[in-house]
Amino acid sequence: MASNTQSTEAAHGGAEAAGMPQLDFSTFGNQIFWLVVTLVVIYFVLTKVALPRIEAVLSERRGTITNDLAAAEDLKQKAVEAEEAYNKALAEARAEANKIVAEARADIQGEVDAAAAKADAEIAAKAAESEAAIAEIRAGAVESVKAVAKDTAKEILASMGYKADAKAVTSAVTSRMKG
Repeated sequence: MASNTQSTEAAHGGAEAAGMPQLDFSTFGNQIFWLVVTLVVIYFVLTKVALPRIEAVLSERRGTITNDLAAAEDLKQKAVEAEEAYNKALAEARAEANKIVAEARADIQGEVDAAAAKADAEIAAKAAESEAAIAEIRAGAVESVKAVAKDTAKEILASMGYKADAKAVTSAVTSRMKG
């Protein structure tokens, strides 16, 4: 067992002697020097190379964004102007359409009025013709009634045994027809 104990101590002692180099106090000075050198190199690389490039990219992005916003505002203004022009053109087109509709209505109303006047004139002419025809018929009817009345009066007088004088019968019928 003694040999077992010695080999265990030798193994532990060997591990303690080898150990981790960064935890060895004898190398701390050297490690701190290289740590400072590395940090200084990283600082100079970042400040002289990486950060200026990052700043250039950021300023370029800021400029692009500013330009894009200005262009968007300009396009927005143009869109508003285009919308106003569209609305104005639409209003003018509606006004023109209303004007054309009003003119068409006036033309149609004029044609309707002319056709109505023509129809009224035709109706008046036909009414005048009809009245003239009626007047002729009335005149003819009055003459026919006079003739029938004369003939009837002559026949009645003849059937009663009187001889009718044509002038007397005509004057009697005429006076009776007048009222």
